[in-house]
Amino acid sequence: MEMQKTINRKDYYGGALMVLIGLGAIYGGTDYHIGTLSHMGPGFFPAALGGLLALTGVLIAVSARSGESSAPAPGDGHAHGLPDLRGGACIVLGILAFLLLGHYGGLLPATFAIVFISALGDRKNTIRQAVMLSVAMSAIAVVVFWWALQLQLPLFRWG
Repeated sequence: MEMQKTINRKDYYGGALMVLIGLGAIYGGTDYHIGTLSHMGPGFFPAALGGLLALTGVLIAVSARSGESSAPAPGDGHAHGLPDLRGGACIVLGILAFLLLGHYGGLLPATFAIVFISALGDRKNTIRQAVMLSVAMSAIAVVVFWWALQLQLPLFRWG
């Protein structure tokens, strides 16, 4: 039996659009001094991000070719015709919790809250998984932002 390759057109066009935007960012970054890795200029960051975006777009466009059809699996989605707003609502609530807790509670509670609330937006996540992810991301945030970058946001703030 011969396996027929299909093209997922949305992924193909999305990848191509990302490549174009990445190349545009690289071109825009060349208007500034790029510099070297040890002495980066103002054009280095947009050029590097543009290169990563273009590479990601190429990978998405290449992965658009698959050996199986892209029809949705049975049971995916939900039975009623209303849009599922749980994910978007959890992300917005997580951002609001981060803003509130970042101001009144500090980095650790704010990071835990945004990751925990946002993780609950995925129906496949359990509360245990959301807590484990939140603890891990909070530890990473402490190491990266508080210890390594010395961000001027205290770990805990009361009031």
